[in-house]
Amino acid sequence: MTFDVHQLDSFVLVGSAVTLLAILAVRVSSRAGLPSLLVYLLMGVALGEAGLGIPFEDAQLAHALGFAALALILAEGGLTTDWREARASMRLGLSLATIGVAVSVATVALGAHYILGLPWELAVLLGAVTSPTDAAAVFSVLRVVPLPRRLTGALEAESGLNDAPTVVLVTLISSGAVAENGPLAVAGIVLYELVAGILVGLGAGFGGAWLMRRAALPSSGLYPLAVLTLAFFGYGAATAIHASGFAAVYVAALVLGNAELPHRGATRSFAEGLAWLAQIGLFIMLGLLLSPGRITLATVGMAIVAGLILTFVARPLSVAVSLVVQPMGPRDLAFLSWAGLRGAVPVVLTTIPLAAGVDDSERLFDLVFVMVVVYTLLTGPTLPWVARLLGVARPHDPRALELEAAPLERLAADLLQLRITEGSRLHGVEVGELRLPKGVSVSLVIRDGESLVPERRTVLRSGDDVLVVTPRALREQTERRLRQVSRHGRLAQWLADNR
Repeated sequence: MTFDVHQLDSFVLVGSAVTLLAILAVRVSSRAGLPSLLVYLLMGVALGEAGLGIPFEDAQLAHALGFAALALILAEGGLTTDWREARASMRLGLSLATIGVAVSVATVALGAHYILGLPWELAVLLGAVTSPTDAAAVFSVLRVVPLPRRLTGALEAESGLNDAPTVVLVTLISSGAVAENGPLAVAGIVLYELVAGILVGLGAGFGGAWLMRRAALPSSGLYPLAVLTLAFFGYGAATAIHASGFAAVYVAALVLGNAELPHRGATRSFAEGLAWLAQIGLFIMLGLLLSPGRITLATVGMAIVAGLILTFVARPLSVAVSLVVQPMGPRDLAFLSWAGLRGAVPVVLTTIPLAAGVDDSERLFDLVFVMVVVYTLLTGPTLPWVARLLGVARPHDPRALELEAAPLERLAADLLQLRITEGSRLHGVEVGELRLPKGVSVSLVIRDGESLVPERRTVLRSGDDVLVVTPRALREQTERRLRQVSRHGRLAQWLADNR
């Protein structure tokens, strides 16, 4: 095999152009309320054999690259998840990722076999690959849907953890281990891989945090690399003992992202950029793998029927059963049922039977691809409307603060920058009347382009930009107090605000 420099130059040119187009497409998709993955998938189809004619049929390579991209996306999800917000819903998220997945797999498999006439192996595979929600799709859509913490925490935890059991299940089915060992043995293997993966992730996370707090690296740019490497060390360590690498990498990243480590802001930004790059490459590659000529009207019809079973039967049933561990109201149940975004994870999982040479695996790939496109178009753009209809969306509050934060790593503190908006009841409040936690300081007020150092009797005005320095341990209390005063004025009580 010879190395052609000119081919490499062409690859760099085309790759950079496609990546730039994909980055610009994020703005278009976010305005339309669509997950950007759809744009990337269609870009891949346009570049493939039905468009520009770029050939790509290597299922094993797609399988390997897809898993690497998913691991990176899960690492970014763990690093950017606030444990304080996700903690209350973690039980429900774990239940959705295990009990909910099992119910969904069984329901879709029964429907696919008895309604669509698929053989049992293909029907169970269809249920397994379509049951997990997609972390990238969930995170991208929820950024524009204002939801209470109990719902966002459950959806994020579910999407971060449900890849682990489904990957194990799909792999066992594709290798024929289910037929050899029986359902009980398979359930035991799935439970072992999930629990062992979580334990390995906890070890990598807490051990890595301990090490990072004591290591003085010579460059700040090394810290993001070190944190991501520790998360992937958890992935590798878990797979070495035949545990779930996906559970390990997510849990390790969750621990590291919430630990008191140097340069946390830079680490999260670096991970977010790499995760976007992984999403772009992953989805375009999956689009390249599709052969549009194989898709017939029968395939589209089967995909629509299978999607109806998944969306209106399997998902609501799996959510209802999962709520046994953490009951919620009917409106929350309805929203969680509608918010089960599948994204590209099901398509990635179909590369496992493709690489294993399972009979009719190409048919499964085409079926799942059409399901993902159709039902992401259905559910993604309608989520804000459904949230408002069910009354679970947080209403726009004209008294809400525009608040940003920057880390002060050497001081273990954060610098909060807030703008007092029109209608905020912070207008007319003296700095001393804020009654912020002890140790928190209002350090600067910028008014009409001029800065002033406030005193206790300084009166805040609409349009002011205010800088507040808070120890990191008091940041949550400080933000909560500022929002309470913004809504209720100087007499606001010190109460937990969970809205």
